[in-house]
Amino acid sequence: MIFRISRPACFSFFVALACIAWGSSVLAMPVEVHNRIATPVSTNKIADKKVALTLDACSGKFDAELLDFLIRKRIPATIFVTKKWLDKNPQGVAIIKANLDLFDVEDHGEKHIPAIIGPGRKVYGLTGEPDIAGLQREVTEGAKAITSAMGTTPQWYRGASAKYDPQAMDEIKRMGYKIAGFSLNADQGATLRKQAIINQFKRLQAGDVIIAHMNKPASDSAEGLAVALAETLKQGFVFVRLDQVELQRVDMQKLQTARRSLASSN
Repeated sequence: MIFRISRPACFSFFVALACIAWGSSVLAMPVEVHNRIATPVSTNKIADKKVALTLDACSGKFDAELLDFLIRKRIPATIFVTKKWLDKNPQGVAIIKANLDLFDVEDHGEKHIPAIIGPGRKVYGLTGEPDIAGLQREVTEGAKAITSAMGTTPQWYRGASAKYDPQAMDEIKRMGYKIAGFSLNADQGATLRKQAIINQFKRLQAGDVIIAHMNKPASDSAEGLAVALAETLKQGFVFVRLDQVELQRVDMQKLQTARRSLASSN
């Protein structure tokens, strides 16, 4: 039996297929994960002023000035390292390993490949993974390199570019890792100048997860962070590592609105 489909019906059918495909591509768009510290209701003023400093070591060099400052001031930090960075920076590795009471070392991947799935897909000019197997290798080999270099087992993962598509997020979680987002971008990938970094910290609130970089010593990151972090300590904020807290997802747009409201009232 042969079914004949009218032209209008045929047109509607293909429009529906196109809409489904379009909807799927929208769902698959990479997104930033935004987190803050999940702080329980407490009358403890110290607990209520916790913030977390996270530093990415993507590739390149290590910022000895920044590490030295953190060690001198006893500021805890969570450092996300790639295997590429570990392999290229034995001196930096040695400094971190000697201060594991201060630094928590977590997984930033093997080769700094974004957690987006599909041939040819890019974010910020970085090519993602062709398939799930590639993502699995990126996460697993990064973790193995940390265990080999530091003797610790990472629990958190932050992908290159800090953007993820839903498929990648699901797989990372299935592999047993927690995804580390942020709520305050301190140096915009080590591109901001000193004063701009200091200005970013004027928006800091209790519970924030700060992202900055420690792999570009020629940038202003160390100098800007040193001033901003010292002022943060004076204001009574307490720094914690991600292995000491739980994080919760936040709506960044609502958070930014709240920051602007707080700034205008001060």
